[in-house]
Amino acid sequence: MKKNPTPHDATFRQFLTQPEIARDFMDIHLPAELRAICDLSTLKLESGSFVEDDLRQYFSDVLYSLKTNDGADGYVHVLIEHQSSPDKHMAFRLIRYAVAAMQRHLDAGHKTLPLVIPVLFYTGKRSPYPYSTNWLQEFDDPTLAGKLYTGDFPLVDVTVIPDEEIMGHRSMAALTLLQKHIRQRDLAELTDRLSAILLAGYLSSPQVISLIHYIIQAGESANAEAFVRELAQRVPQHEDELMTIAQQLEQKGIEKGIEKGIEQGIQKGIEQGIQKGIQLGEQRGIEKGEREASLKIARTMLANGLDRDAVMKMTGLTADDLAQIRH
Repeated sequence: MKKNPTPHDATFRQFLTQPEIARDFMDIHLPAELRAICDLSTLKLESGSFVEDDLRQYFSDVLYSLKTNDGADGYVHVLIEHQSSPDKHMAFRLIRYAVAAMQRHLDAGHKTLPLVIPVLFYTGKRSPYPYSTNWLQEFDDPTLAGKLYTGDFPLVDVTVIPDEEIMGHRSMAALTLLQKHIRQRDLAELTDRLSAILLAGYLSSPQVISLIHYIIQAGESANAEAFVRELAQRVPQHEDELMTIAQQLEQKGIEKGIEKGIEQGIQKGIEQGIQKGIQLGEQRGIEKGEREASLKIARTMLANGLDRDAVMKMTGLTADDLAQIRH
């Protein structure tokens, strides 16, 4: 059920949803450095709210889009806090709402992230506002958090890690090696390396089975069965499980072959049936044409007074055929 807006929310929106009032608000309250890059003449009120439904009695927000002075897209998100006790995690909340605005911008078809300026409009009882508006200060180690969230994230690019290096990745080696080469048509080239990894004993039988199923489902190998059988021979501690999978693949291949054979047989039968039907149709057409010609000749002969027996002998028609001519 939709909740009725609070007096705070209604009043806040009545004012801040007016572009001319919002323009004054931003002109007065945005930090000079940010104000300098914003073209406030391009302010446009955007629909919707990022505040969760169950928090509307405590917070209200408005979102304006604008252009920066260099023509880029930007937003100003203004949040007003109605509750008497300020939210200790408000800085984090503002970041979450800013990210939500960025996501909506991307969902609308834009290719790059926009600048979203979060602004908190505080009216609480405690004065001045008691918490930092820098969300990184909410971490136990703000300095470390700053390095993490303002720098490049860690990247594990398996496509550039040499196979020899992957071989030393212990329990991650098999998974990494397979995911690096999963699109390879001939997995036989990996047999030596993968066998050595499995022989090292880092993985349990269920984990090995999971990897093999991954190869079958996601891989592009033309002969997964032969690959699995070769592994079974080289890795005795997992031989039973691998041979079971190989046999299942073999049986599946047989069933698929039978099914394909049946389909091809049916198709061939249909084609042969069509061809035979065409031939029969042609033959019947010829026979019908010959009969009609004979009847026409017989009709002419009879009209000229030839004897019926002579007409039957010359045309090959029967007495019944001649009777039809007379009718």
